[in-house]
Amino acid sequence: MREQLLGDEQFLDRLSTARGRPADLATRQLVALRAERPGVLGELGLSALQAWQTLSERQGRGRGELEVAILFTDLAGFSSWALEAGDEQAIALLRAVSEAVEPPIVRRRGDVVKRLGDGLMAVFWDAPGAVEAAFSAARRVAAIEARGYRPRLRSGIHLGRPRRIGGDYLGVDVNIAARLAEAAAPGELLVSDATLRALDDGAVRACARELSVKGAPQGLVVHALEQASGAGAG
Repeated sequence: MREQLLGDEQFLDRLSTARGRPADLATRQLVALRAERPGVLGELGLSALQAWQTLSERQGRGRGELEVAILFTDLAGFSSWALEAGDEQAIALLRAVSEAVEPPIVRRRGDVVKRLGDGLMAVFWDAPGAVEAAFSAARRVAAIEARGYRPRLRSGIHLGRPRRIGGDYLGVDVNIAARLAEAAAPGELLVSDATLRALDDGAVRACARELSVKGAPQGLVVHALEQASGAGAG
């Protein structure tokens, strides 16, 4: 009954991007206990938490109110190379890229929201963590080589208040971050004004330019970032 009425799969998928809030931690613990000792009480407890989460989302409670840094990445030139290289080589490369990109995100308390073919979307509690992760990921990806192809990461970061629906994030702020990544040159990191303002002075060098693309505000000012000398690596 719980699965039919409240949507069990969507609820459990939410846990994959949970970031340590009390309700998320309680649910994970309850799911673990339920797996060890399934029973009516466990199902009732999970139903109560699930119903509360669903009601909160419908009311907008805690959704669209928290500021997060949204990171999108993709690989420049991957599609053309993959057509020539074939599926086996392409999949092997994507595994190597994933192993290069995701550890810096996790180390800086980021969450991978979803993987998008040759890229991904992640969210962070703060802009400096997102920028550091993007720089580190780009360096690690640049060290990969496959059949003459050296992948280069394109990244975009926007600081905003997207609406969280289940395990995903939606809204204009998400669109802006995605368009920044699409507009970035190979190996480049583009950030919004809001992101740049949240960074420490002296941590980066920024070059401003105007960006007009579908799905983002007209005349959006973006900044191409370079890591300042002596800034953190890894």
